Amino acid sequence: MRPDVRPFLHAPTSTWSYAVSDRETRAAAVIDPVLDFDIHSGRCWTAEADEIVEYLRRERFKLEWILETHAHADHLSAAPYIKEALGGRIAIGEGIRDVQRLFSDVFNLGPGFPVDGRQFDRLLGASEEFRIGSMAVRAIPTPGHTSDSLSYLIGDAVFVGDTVFMPDDGTARCDFPGGDAALLYASIRRLYELPAETRVFVCHDYGPGGRELRCETTIAAQRAGNIHLRDGVTEAEFVALRTQRDAGLAVPKLLYPAVQVNIRAGHLPEPESDGRRYLKLPLS
Repeated sequence: MRPDVRPFLHAPTSTWSYAVSDRETRAAAVIDPVLDFDIHSGRCWTAEADEIVEYLRRERFKLEWILETHAHADHLSAAPYIKEALGGRIAIGEGIRDVQRLFSDVFNLGPGFPVDGRQFDRLLGASEEFRIGSMAVRAIPTPGHTSDSLSYLIGDAVFVGDTVFMPDDGTARCDFPGGDAALLYASIRRLYELPAETRVFVCHDYGPGGRELRCETTIAAQRAGNIHLRDGVTEAEFVALRTQRDAGLAVPKLLYPAVQVNIRAGHLPEPESDGRRYLKLPLS
């Protein structure tokens, strides 16, 4: 089974979102949609999400799912906006509960903030299967970058979130709360057990060396040439490399706004007494 995949690039955050469709039934899913956000003004808008909505309407697809690979730290999710426009259910890995508990403490959200994942329409467990039209989808937990990271295997395509990037760009950082380089190693090795020809769709590409941005590679290419974890690299070697690299990385500029929104399934915080919504910035 070879699903149709239409990528959308959000250039300000170097994020790839995807519309995945079953031409036979006209059913579709959207993976990792982005809400435009300017941190300096606090302004949100929907230009990127509107491109996806317009594509699905033009092609007359019925949206069944909006799938998050994890609670992103580098962009805000547009899942609720797309759901309001086209319907569908918002899903994420069941590990989101751990992320919600952790960041509820970080942001002092208090007992009124649910940490059981109820903000999402469905929480997906290990190897859980569901369908997009006639296409089977398998949820593959891939923790390490975050504890809730999940990949989606749809036919000959796997959508890996931040687990791995393009082979010349390596792998995701593991220094966020709940991250673990040894877990990431195991998750990537699990993905490498998929057939060599499996198409791999990444969530980010940064064009190392100035090359053209790309979103698609294969399991074979990752195993042969991923600069951080190709065949033959041991867990100890990978953990040492990842730990050293993470120590020199800056905090993502949208970390605090993104996480506060994304643990709410993309919903903004409720308006306060003046009718305005606020995001918190913890000080140290």
